Amino acid sequence: MKTSILTAALLCSACNISISDGNDSAAANATKPKPAQSGALSETDYAFETVEEPAGKAPQINRILQAQVALDRRGFSPGVIDGKDGMSFKAALRGFQEANDLPATGTYDEKTAAALLAGQQVPDSWLVRIPANFARGPFFNIPKGLNEQAKLPALTYRNLLEKLAERFHTTPETLVALNPPGTKVGAGSTVRVPAIANQPVARIEGDERGWGETLASLGVAKEQPQADHLVVDKSEGLLKVYDAQEKLIAQFPVTTGSEHDPLPIGEWTIKGISRNPDFHYNPDLFWDASSKDEKAVLKPGPNGPVGIVWIDLSKDHYGIHGTPEPQTIGRTESHGCIRLTNWDAARLAQMVKSGVKATFQA
Repeated sequence: MKTSILTAALLCSACNISISDGNDSAAANATKPKPAQSGALSETDYAFETVEEPAGKAPQINRILQAQVALDRRGFSPGVIDGKDGMSFKAALRGFQEANDLPATGTYDEKTAAALLAGQQVPDSWLVRIPANFARGPFFNIPKGLNEQAKLPALTYRNLLEKLAERFHTTPETLVALNPPGTKVGAGSTVRVPAIANQPVARIEGDERGWGETLASLGVAKEQPQADHLVVDKSEGLLKVYDAQEKLIAQFPVTTGSEHDPLPIGEWTIKGISRNPDFHYNPDLFWDASSKDEKAVLKPGPNGPVGIVWIDLSKDHYGIHGTPEPQTIGRTESHGCIRLTNWDAARLAQMVKSGVKATFQA
C-alpha cells in the first residue's frame, strides 16, 4: 500500500480508507502490544509491534494523556484521547473517583493519580509499527447523502489515518500532533500513538459478521464486566453502567438527542444487539431528510450512521449505537438516540444483553 504523510492525509478530505474488526478483557486492556509474528501477517492479525524509543529521544510523559489512557483501560472513558483537560476528561475522572470512593471533584489530584495508576508505569504513548494487513484497504470516500452511501459495498474508513485513530481511541488531529512533521502512514511505518493495547481476534460462535475482528481493530477486549442496569443522564451527557450491587463499573460520554428528537426520559429495556449491522434508512423517520430521499439499506461499517453496533431499546426506533464522528460526542445533537464513540459502543455491547434495564433521566 502506498504511504502518505500524516499531515497530508489529515488535510486531504478526498483520501480513501478501509475497515476491519476485533475483541478480549478489562485486565488485558492494560497489557503492552505483543510483537507481531515473524513472516506474513494473517488476514485477521491486528497486532501492532512496539518499537524501541530512539536513544535519548523519548518524549516527556504527558500527564493528561497518561491519565486518559489509564481511564480508558479501566472503563471510564474520556471519549477521544487527546491529552487535553476538557469536560470529557473531567467527567471520566469523576466517574472513576466515585467508583473508587474518592471525592468526585473531576480534578486530577495526587490521590486520584495514585489510585488510577496503582503504582504502575502506565505509558501515555508508544511507538508502533503498522501491520501490513491493517493498512490494507479498500478505503472509500463517504458521501453525505444516505442514498449515496447505500451505493457503497461497505461504509469503511475514509483512509488509513482515520482507521489508525479509531484503533487507538483518538483523532487524526491528535496523531498529527504526536508525530514529527513528515511522518508517513502506511504498511510497516512507525508512528506514535496513545498506549491502547492489542487485543487478539476473538473466536465467537456464530460470528458471521466479523465482530471478533471488529473488536480487535478497535483495541477492545471481548471479556468485559457485566452490566446489571444502565443510567443515561442527559444533563451530564453520560452513560453509566452499574452492577447488581449498584456499584458504578464503567462510564462513557454520550450524545443524547436534540430539540427535534429529545431523549425519551423513562425506563426502557434492551431488546437485542446488532453487531456490524446493516442500516435500514427510512426518510419518513427523519425530520431533516430530503424530500428526494428514498428508503435504502446501507451496508455495515464504522462510517455508517450507527457505527459498528446497534443496541436496540424497547422504545420503537430508539437505540444506543456508535458514530462515524467520534470527536462530536457530547458536543453535537443526535436524532434522539444515544451515541458513543465506536470503541466505547463496542465495549458496551460486550457488557450488556437482552433484558438489561436502562433508565433515561434529565
